[in-house]
Amino acid sequence: MRVAVLGMGRMGRALARRLLAHDFAVAVWNRTPGRAAEVLDAGGHEAPTPEAAAAGRDAVLLSLADDEAVREVMERLWGIEPGPVVVDTSTISPAASRAARDLAPGRSYVAAPIAGGPTMVVEGKATALIGGDRALVERLEPIWADVFSSTAYCGEDPGTAVAYKLLNNYLLMSGLAALGEVVATAQALGLDEGLTRALLLQWPTVAPMLHGRLDDLITGDHGGWFTTRLGAKDLRLARMLAAGAGVDLPLARLVERRYEEAAEKGWSDHDIAAVVELLRQ
Repeated sequence: MRVAVLGMGRMGRALARRLLAHDFAVAVWNRTPGRAAEVLDAGGHEAPTPEAAAAGRDAVLLSLADDEAVREVMERLWGIEPGPVVVDTSTISPAASRAARDLAPGRSYVAAPIAGGPTMVVEGKATALIGGDRALVERLEPIWADVFSSTAYCGEDPGTAVAYKLLNNYLLMSGLAALGEVVATAQALGLDEGLTRALLLQWPTVAPMLHGRLDDLITGDHGGWFTTRLGAKDLRLARMLAAGAGVDLPLARLVERRYEEAAEKGWSDHDIAAVVELLRQ
């Protein structure tokens, strides 16, 4: 299968590497050139434009930062013939996902936000939350089978898959903010760091998805992939999603503001674990 990956952030590069490892023919594009060296070394081809990357491909995977980036790229792909199936793995609003479907060539569009980080994608351990026409989803079975450990079909509305992803991210970032407060308090009390780490890894009150960021909270440089800026964006989208259904999320507002503060105080390009630094300043 011939595919393109548009967006060479950490997640986009992970997707491209996983696809190449399973013998897909992969073209890539990024707004800023020079981000795809490891993908090119693995056998990928870099295209100068999204249109060039998508031409002649069976599927085009998007891994972009936000609603605006997705809209801009989809407007450039509109009208490509024969049109590929667009698979959007970006974390955007449900409304933006539905609008992207309407811009896709032939409306051939599937939302597939990913539960799991880039390392999990490279290792084939991530889950795809899939929304879109079932016939299109079935056509892409080689991608689901070779890239992900599991998939969850969320229905024909692509916005539903994105809604589940936003709720997942809300749980991740609110839990991480609380865990950061626990770590900072234990350190301020002078508690044994090794025992603190061991207990937090054992306690059922600490969600398994937080285990991978525990060392980063304790001693890390916050050099991960999911930035505080993007974290605040996802929390805002989750809060707006709930508000649209008549549900106010006061905790989400507080947590969103914490990630915004971390970004404003110099941690905007650091992993969301950097939210702990607000307690150390």
